[in-house]
Parts: sequence; structure tokens; C-alpha cells
Amino acid sequence: MASAYQAGGYKVGIFTSPHIFDFRERVKINGQFISEEEVIQFLNKTHAIIDEIKASFFEITAALAFHVFANESVDIAIIETGLGGRLDSTNVLKPELSVITNIGLDHQAFLGDTIELIAAEKAGIIKSKTPVLVGKKQEKTEEVFKEIAQKNKSSLHYAEQADISTDLLGQFQNENASTALTAIKLLQETFPIDISVLHLGFNQVAETTNFKGRFQKISDQPLTIVDAAHNPDGVRNLMKEIEHLSFEKLHIVYGSSNDKEVSDVFLQMPKSAAYYLTTFDSKRSLTIIELNALATSNSLSADYYSGSELALKAAQKKAANEDLILVFGSFYIMADILADD
Repeated sequence: MASAYQAGGYKVGIFTSPHIFDFRERVKINGQFISEEEVIQFLNKTHAIIDEIKASFFEITAALAFHVFANESVDIAIIETGLGGRLDSTNVLKPELSVITNIGLDHQAFLGDTIELIAAEKAGIIKSKTPVLVGKKQEKTEEVFKEIAQKNKSSLHYAEQADISTDLLGQFQNENASTALTAIKLLQETFPIDISVLHLGFNQVAETTNFKGRFQKISDQPLTIVDAAHNPDGVRNLMKEIEHLSFEKLHIVYGSSNDKEVSDVFLQMPKSAAYYLTTFDSKRSLTIIELNALATSNSLSADYYSGSELALKAAQKKAANEDLILVFGSFYIMADILADD
């Protein structure tokens, strides 16, 4: 959406999380990071109230984004919720349109341990008499969204599946592009955009928004792809995605934070792949002992490394040109691997 509206001449603010390399990836205007000086000035101005209310990292970041977008008078702000929706810091906004993508099991400790409970938390962003767009129709969530939309007298829409091209790799981006296209159509009266300009924007997303870490190719020989998939649904979809690729042997470089549903993630791991399991520089990283226990219980053949770059170099050394190296798991790993990209 941001890329399409930028191509249409709008000044677009976009707030996303987490970041990979630089904190300022979270708050961008027309694809450009805000300045370090803007961050410092905001913190100097607000540190007393931050201390007083004991604001969280995410609350501070959301407030920074809103402050910058207001100061810069952006035409459109595209805001991603951080966790869930109902209790998320971003939910103080009164949007033109609320968008809910697909619902999968993630952050169950906070959002609930069923699809229906998570959907109810996500549906917390539905506002009174404000249209809501759901990206994917799922049997378990349909009634939840319908009930909450009716209660708020909000029109409920589902994404129209469209065959639309984008520069982003991965079949799953068709679903994202369809959701974005439907959102833009719903906002056409408020933010008009020509269809040819929209197509231009969709085909230069990586360039115009500094989009990284989602099914991103970093090498051709052997084909090497990095992806931020980290929950069971994401990994399941990633494994389906590589079925569309042609390769001989699969080499997987993987590491995870210790607060993820790693047992379920390992159930998605193909037994035939060669594994290079790695830790990363964070107290949240799964240890080699924990990774070994998971690999052993799932009958996976794995080597272990203290660092993502070491793991990737080992995979590159063993892989033939016709093979596929797939790097995924934590955003910390993305940061290590993409640092020089």
C-alpha cells in the first residue's frame, strides 16, 4: 500500500515492527528513515512522562511515529499493530480503514491459545462505523469478525483475490497484494489513485519502502533465500513456498528466540534437509543444547554453530550450485545475514 501511494504522489508514513538493522526502520516517510536527531529530540522532550507512566519500548516507539507523522503532515499513515490489536498501543487511532490479514497461532501467552481467541484480540482494532477489511476468509474466524463488526456498525469486507504482479518474491505475496489492492479500492474516494500508478508501485516495493527479510534472495549459486518466518504457520507456508522452486538438496540455517512455539516449528521441518542450527547474540536465543534436543527428538540431521554467519558459511561450503540454502527463524538472524547485503 505504501509503495502504491508513494507512486501516486502521496506523502506516506509507515510504521512497522520489528526492525532488522536499525531502529529507524520502524518509522519511515516515503521509504526513508527518520533522522537520528528526530529520535533524540523526541526522547529529550518526553523522557519525564516516559518515566512517570513507565512506558514500554513499543509504546514509546508508537508515540514517536505518531509525533513524526503529525509534524511532517503525511497524507497517509499506514500503521501496523505490534501485538494483537485490542490492547495494542496503536489502537488509540481512529483509522479510515482497519485491516486484519490472516490469523495464525502466535504469541499465545498474550493473545489466547485458539484461533478464535486470537481473532477476537485482532478484531479489537475494528472501530465504530469504520470499514474493516479481512485479508483471508477462515472458517474459525468468520463469525468472530462478523459479530464484532455488527456490534460496531462497521461494514465488513474480505479481500478480493487478484492476479497482480509485484517485485516481491514468493507465492504468498499474491495474498498480501490482493489484500492491499482491495484496501486501496475501499479508500479510493478518500485517497484516489490511478490503476496504472498502482501497478507501478506494486512492482517497486523493495526499492521504494526498503522492504527486507521476506523471501529475499541474496545469492543465485547456490540459490540462497532468507525469510523472517518464525511461527508454525509462517514456517509451514515457507515450506510450501519452496515447493515452487527447482533445487537438488535443501540446506536450512535456523535459530530462534526461546519465547516462540519452537516445538511446533520443528514439526514443519523436512527430514531430508541438512540443518545448520545456530545461536545468536541475545539472551533470548535458544541455546545449542536446546536446539540439539529439538533436532534429536524430530530425527533431524544437524550441525551446530555459535553465530548465524558461521552457520551460513558452513552451508555454503557444503551446498552444490544446484542446491537451495534457506535461512529463517529469528529477526536477529536476518540482521546478521543481511548486514552486508
